[in-house]
Amino acid sequence: QVQLVESGGGLVQAGGSLRLSCAASGGTFSSKAMGWFRQAPGKERDFVAAISRLGTGTDYADSVKGRFTVSRNNAKNTLYLQMNSLKPEDTAVYYCAAAKGLRTRWISDYDRWGQGTQVTVSS
Repeated sequence: QVQLVESGGGLVQAGGSLRLSCAASGGTFSSKAMGWFRQAPGKERDFVAAISRLGTGTDYADSVKGRFTVSRNNAKNTLYLQMNSLKPEDTAVYYCAAAKGLRTRWISDYDRWGQGTQVTVSS
């Protein structure tokens, strides 16, 4: 079973950038479509971005489209989320996840999760 560990979170001012990483181990990373989700305090976990197994297809939530970019390096077993033009409303714990099948934005289609990394955007 693949195991996932996120890193790269932190505190940044509005308008700034961060790059999150998600290191995978214990499975065949390249066989998994992957996704990023986030959860703000008191709110549900929401879809952010998803990428196909080979990285040829991506999908984004409307709230991050044009600001965030999801990518992957299968040779390094790593998923990335480049976040630009950050806003205070992007503040949340960010999770990477491995999908059961094809690229998807539905949380129920993911069965492996990392522990999350905190992103805080100050105004």
